[in-house]
Amino acid sequence: MKRMAIIGDRFMLPDVFRDKIVEACGDGHQIRMLEQPWPDVPMEHGYAVEGMDGLKEYLGQPAEIIDFIGDSEILVTQLAPLSRAMLSELPHLKLVAVSRGGPVNIDMDAARDAGVRVVNTPGRNASAVAEFTIGAILAETRLIRVGHEALRRGEWRGDLYRADRAGRELSEMTVGVIGYGNIGARVVRLLRAFGTRVLVHDPYVQLSAEDRNAGVEHVSLDHLLARSDVVTLHPRVTAETRNMMNAETFAKMRPGAIFVNTARGPLCDYEALHENLVSGHLSSAMLETFAIEPVPEDWPLLKLPNVTLTPHIAGASVRTVTHAAEMAAEEVRRYIAGLPPVNPC
Repeated sequence: MKRMAIIGDRFMLPDVFRDKIVEACGDGHQIRMLEQPWPDVPMEHGYAVEGMDGLKEYLGQPAEIIDFIGDSEILVTQLAPLSRAMLSELPHLKLVAVSRGGPVNIDMDAARDAGVRVVNTPGRNASAVAEFTIGAILAETRLIRVGHEALRRGEWRGDLYRADRAGRELSEMTVGVIGYGNIGARVVRLLRAFGTRVLVHDPYVQLSAEDRNAGVEHVSLDHLLARSDVVTLHPRVTAETRNMMNAETFAKMRPGAIFVNTARGPLCDYEALHENLVSGHLSSAMLETFAIEPVPEDWPLLKLPNVTLTPHIAGASVRTVTHAAEMAAEEVRRYIAGLPPVNPC
């Protein structure tokens, strides 16, 4: 029998975690559950709280989290923090399964020093974000946002049927996909179904044989920017990719192109994007993630008529919840069975 603590929230429901763990590991374990109020309550950030440096996004007061975990050997969570000081008070803890793409709520150096194995669930929301990205592209290319906002104002935009103003079909467009990981590769696959010409830039991977044989091209960033009618971002945030879309790279995009970011806010210089949208160099943008969340009410991009914005919800699907819980449960099963983890951090 293992003692497990599940700290879920109002997205990653504790009951779903428990059910998947019982399904994978049997019901002979002692499981305690706690539900945090996210997303109704915003996450905290380690840089703003004394003693929590090394953590990025998390939710929960250290003393309360320590008390709840107690003598548990296994912790399954999405947002609960584990700082160095917290880990020092949890000597029984041996496995932490974080249902996120990265364990940004864990002090990883401290976890290694404490001998705590940390695993995560990469790709848990890849399908959800890829589908959302296609919807984001269609909202711009087929003028869905333009027509919607006009009708809300009481304006019937019959002129959008004019040949010089009508939307474009993906089958006659070139879309550039930056980043060919779990999400980017799925976006490519979905775009191929539309008959889209697809360009990919990712210097660290090769195209799958299926994509290569279907005509997808692996190109340099400059080549992609110059040829694409739509550019969509899907890399991780690293020192190399931070602000990769800036004044210089936006200037290299095809005039009248569309920019889509459903990945991460720090990938983009939003002041430079604003300038290119105001000048008309870019026709429109769809933004799902931001450098600061929630965005300030006076943020200039909120005022532009050629921008569609959503509040970082691309990964918010019911399937993301169940898939992440299944991945975490499998890691717990493997730990109990003495097997190596699938996704060690």
